[in-house]
Amino acid sequence: MPSRPRGTLAVETLLKVVLALVAVLLALRIVGIVVGWLVRTLLLVLVVAVAVLVALRLLDRL
Repeated sequence: MPSRPRGTLAVETLLKVVLALVAVLLALRIVGIVVGWLVRTLLLVLVVAVAVLVALRLLDRL
């Protein structure tokens, strides 16, 4: 193993670390988008269900 001064890092290794961090950041962004979309969709379904239940109750059909 070639000896290098402490604190030195090969350019290829640094590039791999940076690319891995960028990949993790992009993955987290995509997961955040998907989770946000699911939450908004489920919230919309819940609001519609509550509105239908209230309407049926007011019409005495429940």
